[in-house]
Amino acid sequence: QVQLVESGGGLVQAGGSLRLSCAASRSIFSINVMGWYRQAPGKQRELVTTITSGGSTNYADSVKGRFTISRDHTKNTVYLQMNSLKPEDTAVYYCNAATGVLQYWGQGTQVTVSS
Repeated sequence: QVQLVESGGGLVQAGGSLRLSCAASRSIFSINVMGWYRQAPGKQRELVTTITSGGSTNYADSVKGRFTISRDHTKNTVYLQMNSLKPEDTAVYYCNAATGVLQYWGQGTQVTVSS
């Protein structure tokens, strides 16, 4: 089992940057895939980015070139660096860990981008 705790959300102006953190309760070294999802009001939760245990990354087209996922195994933490933020990036951002057939979610952190 894995507990995930996100932090780093907040209010930022368009064009600004934020870095989200996702701290896991155990080593992330063997977790197959970790990722970030987001859910805006009235919309379905959508994939933002993932990183595999081998280091391969995947990004939604809407964030390519602006967002970067990374991880620090020594801290059991995954990060989401968000640059050039847009109002449409406003959402609750959730960390996800997929270990085979099981998935775990954090409680989410709010990101609000003002125009």
